[in-house]
Formats: sequence, C-alpha cells, structure tokens
Amino acid sequence: MKFFDTVQELLGTSRFVLSSYMSDMTDADILVRPVPTAHHAAWQLGHLLASEYKMIEGVSPGSSPALSETFLARHSKDGGFASDSEFLGVEEYRKLMAAQREATLAVALQLSDERLGQPAPEFMRSYAPRVSSVFLTIGGHELMHAGQLAVIRRALGKPVLI
Repeated sequence: MKFFDTVQELLGTSRFVLSSYMSDMTDADILVRPVPTAHHAAWQLGHLLASEYKMIEGVSPGSSPALSETFLARHSKDGGFASDSEFLGVEEYRKLMAAQREATLAVALQLSDERLGQPAPEFMRSYAPRVSSVFLTIGGHELMHAGQLAVIRRALGKPVLI
C-alpha cells in the first residue's frame, strides 16, 4: 500500500463521519450553538475548510481553490462569533469542502516519498512536523470537529447516526 492510498482512506473515513453528521442538518441547524460560548457547525465546517486550505497551500502553493481573506478571517479561531448572517449554508460548505478535498488528494498523489519526508512548512511544524504529517493532521482534525458536531446534533434532538 502506498502513502496516497492510506491518505485517501483516512480522508475518506473522516469525510464519511462528518458527512453523516451533516446529512440531515439544515441551514438553521448549523447555526445552533450547543452552549453560548461554543462555535456552531457553520463555523466548524468553514474552519475545517480554511485549515485544510492553509495546510495544502503551505505544502503546494496555488493548488487549492481560492478562499477570500474575509472567509478565512470569519472561520479563524477568533472569527466564530460573527453575526450568523455572515456564515454560509450547508450546501455551500459542502461544495467548497468537496473542491478543496479534491485539490488535497491531487497534491497527495503527486508528492514523492522524498518530498513527503521533508519538514512541513514552518507555521505548522508544531503539529505536523513532516509533509506527510500534514495529510494525517487534516484527517484527524476533521474527525475531532465531527465529534463536536455530534454534540450539536444532541442539542438539536437529532438521532444518533454513528
């Protein structure tokens, strides 16, 4: 099994879990905060997208679909408490996330073993020391936030799916 196969499986599994939790959520649902100080699902989705975008652009500049500085700021650590009207709907997030994931997998496919073993860009070395680690981090990050969506689902009274 090659590195790409492992990455494709990890990212497929993490996206399956996230998509399952999102499968019956509406635009109104993704703006519900389980507690007043928590981020809602809209922020979670945008944050995942923005993070994946930044990581992949760090590894392979110019390979990702463009995201505006406004989008990146709104979904940053400090941007999650903007007005709800500043966030997108479920389908918009799904489309953007699918396009980014396609770009992420395209980058993973073209990297040599030598490049995968090189240090990751400096800004992410504290959590992804090598280029290969970047792809593993993307999958783990998505699963972590999927767990937060499970809590939002409970707050909404939605059924357990996984």
